[in-house]
Amino acid sequence: MTEEMSTRKQVCDIGRRLYAKGFVAGSEGNISVRLSDNEVLCTPTLTCKGFVEPEDLCVVDLSGEQLSGSRRRTSEIGLHLEIYRGDAAATAVVHAHPPHATAFAVAREDIPSGILPEVEVFLGVVPRADYETPGGSDFAATIRPFVGTSNTVLLSNHGAVTWGPSLELAFWNTEVLDAYCRVLILARQLGNVERLPADKVRELLNLRPQMGLPADARQSGSGPLYVNYEFGRKAPPER
Repeated sequence: MTEEMSTRKQVCDIGRRLYAKGFVAGSEGNISVRLSDNEVLCTPTLTCKGFVEPEDLCVVDLSGEQLSGSRRRTSEIGLHLEIYRGDAAATAVVHAHPPHATAFAVAREDIPSGILPEVEVFLGVVPRADYETPGGSDFAATIRPFVGTSNTVLLSNHGAVTWGPSLELAFWNTEVLDAYCRVLILARQLGNVERLPADKVRELLNLRPQMGLPADARQSGSGPLYVNYEFGRKAPPER
């Protein structure tokens, strides 16, 4: 089996996992993997990710021009290419609509930080991009401010996009994000969300380089340690 065929099979496997977990419905979502400096393998448009086959996949260059594949490439490839052009460490991108994370995107509520250790270590602060009609260059440009400093971005009124040094890790970021958002929603229903102390958050951020992850900008004091601090805090009692 060639390396490219192995990669094609992995893309299809991730597509089935996205579909099985309810992170995509119908033909939603798209997946890509960098094959070389100027070639990217991606899923085709209007195809259910739960049933995509290796021969269905397309190859495009970094300008979005389709180089091979009998089916038309995803219309949202520009979102992926924006990441590849801006982050040399990114080798795979997953765009999906995980329901709990998408609920935050639809509510246009920023995801709070400083709550779960795993999220602080593996995702860091999750920014939220402005809404633009999916598929166009304006849509792709919405994540430009976060490429190079994030690996997970909420897309307002749309879904999420995650990336990483491997396809498995890009998928894990989607999985961790949705699990976290589910916990946040449940905790808010219970009535309160407690933050980790600032010194404990910094301890978690200091674990990132030890695990081969890039340093978090908050370690240098760039940006607030806590995002959306008021999320889930108990309202004062009525008088």
